[in-house]
Amino acid sequence: MAPTSAGNLAPATAILVVVVAVVLAAAAASQDGDALTEFRKGMSDPDGALASWDPDLVNPCTWFRVTCNADNRVIRLDLEEMNLSGHLSADLARLDQLQFMEIASNNIEGPIPPEFGNLENLISLDLCNNTISGPIPPSLGKLKSLKFMRIDHNLLTGPIPNELAGLSNLMILNVSNNDLCGTIPTSGPFDHFPPSSFANNPRLRYPGMDDDDTGR
Repeated sequence: MAPTSAGNLAPATAILVVVVAVVLAAAAASQDGDALTEFRKGMSDPDGALASWDPDLVNPCTWFRVTCNADNRVIRLDLEEMNLSGHLSADLARLDQLQFMEIASNNIEGPIPPEFGNLENLISLDLCNNTISGPIPPSLGKLKSLKFMRIDHNLLTGPIPNELAGLSNLMILNVSNNDLCGTIPTSGPFDHFPPSSFANNPRLRYPGMDDDDTGR
């Protein structure tokens, strides 16, 4: 038998590469669906807003308020004002292509999972107008693509992590109307955030302010 030529191998190799790519893409889309399903399990949804989130579907791209890219990977969640209540699931950090997490104006409680710091493609994090409590995770300082962070009107406590000063792309920050304390960072993007970004945190102070000025 004549040896197989490289020319004959090339088409077979190309087909194999395509098959592997399709399989991996399907697995990634399924992973996104699993992550959203776990998030939904932790939510109370009295209005049935998430009724279309069917875990039996191949991928979640047809689910209400879920947007995918051309590879069927979840890139956006638009869940504002949907009367959802419950805790934020760390499983959302498995959405490694997510760019927009918009879960404002619901009844979400509990902490911000530190795992959210792994969402390296995240551009916008909007969790405002909930009852989220606990500290701002320093791990959010790893979100180098982040441009918008709105976590105002919650019950957050503790300091603003200095790690956030390393977010060179951050254009808008709003942490107002919480119970944060300590000194506001001044380096990096913090040199252009207006005072309104930090308003109504009685224990939060600018550098140089005495503790007595904060009411502590």
